Amino acid sequence: MQFSGPGAPYELLFDEDGATGAGLPEAARAIFGGDWRLPEPPPGRPFVRTNFVVSHDGRISFDQPGRSGGGEISRHAPHDTWLMGLVRARADAILTSGGTLRVTRKHTWQPAAVFPADAEAYAALRAAEHRTPLPALVVLSRSGNLPADAAALRVPGQELIVATTAAGAERARGALGERPGLSYHLSPGDDVDLGGLLAHLREARGVRELLSEGGAHVYGALIAARLVDEIFLTRSPVVVGNPPPPAAPRPALVEGVAFPPDRPPLLRLVSLRRHGDYLFERAHLV
Repeated sequence: MQFSGPGAPYELLFDEDGATGAGLPEAARAIFGGDWRLPEPPPGRPFVRTNFVVSHDGRISFDQPGRSGGGEISRHAPHDTWLMGLVRARADAILTSGGTLRVTRKHTWQPAAVFPADAEAYAALRAAEHRTPLPALVVLSRSGNLPADAAALRVPGQELIVATTAAGAERARGALGERPGLSYHLSPGDDVDLGGLLAHLREARGVRELLSEGGAHVYGALIAARLVDEIFLTRSPVVVGNPPPPAAPRPALVEGVAFPPDRPPLLRLVSLRRHGDYLFERAHLV
């Protein structure tokens, strides 16, 4: 299994992870500056990890039309995109949201979409780890208001699961129609039950590794429900800033939830890598 990689190895600063599961192939370890082993998923749900790139001042988007993606924060740095492809390659399913689809209509959630040079290596890694050729795509949308022209909704061979409500499913069916591989997971009431969805993905779909790329509100909801296990975070040297009122603030890493100062969620940093002015963190929610 040969990886092209981003051009130079990552510099490993430290690694204190004690996981003992499946590790990376030798070629990927040489690039990554060490191993990344997969732990066992918790009982009754997948192991959930997230992957974000954040600016020096903690923002994840410039929030401008056509310039809202993470690539604007990372400046499309090859070490960020290669790692994003690697993290996707080790996921059984990827979670995103209708809001994310609306601002990234041309994007698809596949490993090769972010680092095409290693498409074959990512595919070989998936096969070696007994995964499907493409990770399933799970789209959260309580309203079912999905952009029918989003490229991610029509990827041949990729399973698509719309997680919504009964009313949202009716709306989504009107936009998406019917196609092979499309299914719905319905939550009772008027919101998506994240715990119920994750239990369904584990028990009915066999998902052991779930990657969330759903944005700041999804990340906040997962943290609030204690449903995040591992965080990959690229720290970019870019400074985004925040416009003065009455302009809307640019989104930070966590939105839609606030924690009390006496018992906020805490992270334990388990590994740190560097390339140039970028830092690549991996942490666990404790």
